[in-house]
Amino acid sequence: MPESATYTHGHPASVLRSHNWRTADNSAAYLLPHLREDMNLLDIGCGPGTVTLGLAERLPAGRVTGIDIAPEVVELARGAAQMAGATNVHLAVGDALCLDFPDKSFDVVHAHQVLQHLADPVAGLREMRRVCRPGGLVAARDGDFEKMTWYPEEAALRRWVEIYCSVARANGGEPDAARRLWAWARAAGLPEITPSASAWCFATDEDRHWWSEVWADRISNTQLADRAIELKLADREELKEIAQAWSHWASIPDACFLVLQGEILCRT
Repeated sequence: MPESATYTHGHPASVLRSHNWRTADNSAAYLLPHLREDMNLLDIGCGPGTVTLGLAERLPAGRVTGIDIAPEVVELARGAAQMAGATNVHLAVGDALCLDFPDKSFDVVHAHQVLQHLADPVAGLREMRRVCRPGGLVAARDGDFEKMTWYPEEAALRRWVEIYCSVARANGGEPDAARRLWAWARAAGLPEITPSASAWCFATDEDRHWWSEVWADRISNTQLADRAIELKLADREELKEIAQAWSHWASIPDACFLVLQGEILCRT
């Protein structure tokens, strides 16, 4: 991965489980009312393609191009597109800070949970604007780790946030991106910026256990854990205790977890 971006999560099975849960409805609802069926859309950081394919369904007379910096994930997305019979989808390896497309190529340029990982998110937004046609839309949505909230309080989850944010910043990213999207868009010179916010909610038994299992594995068995240990932010035993705390929290019937998301729609 080039120095322009470091994906703190990596792509182990637990991360892909999380990405496969994402859809156009639960992750791009702010954008959907603005789509026309004949639009040409670029989806940056497409991952395994679940959001990409959902967007393509809404553009039956258009075309969707999905790019990701990880070749193995692009292959997963290609397989999903083939299984879905999505003939209006093209998938390729690409870098968000150096888009391999001519100026003014797309009606919509979309990035979900991408800007937080870029060494220069303002430059990323400028690239998005460059490849967007006049009158088109630049759309971005990112989370805010410090403002994630849950009930009941669990001290080890606070420690989880501290460790994750420290690792992400050491990798050159900004995990509290949601609150910064408006400022980044202004710095990028984007006109007609419409900010909004929404949240993911994990409260049912099924959702709580799924969410906790994903993060218990991420914090203890992935490159996130290895990087935390490398940076001397935690040792293996503490990470194991945090993983156990995730499981304990999920077992509480009244527990709920909210993930704040910032959004921007920019008319170019």
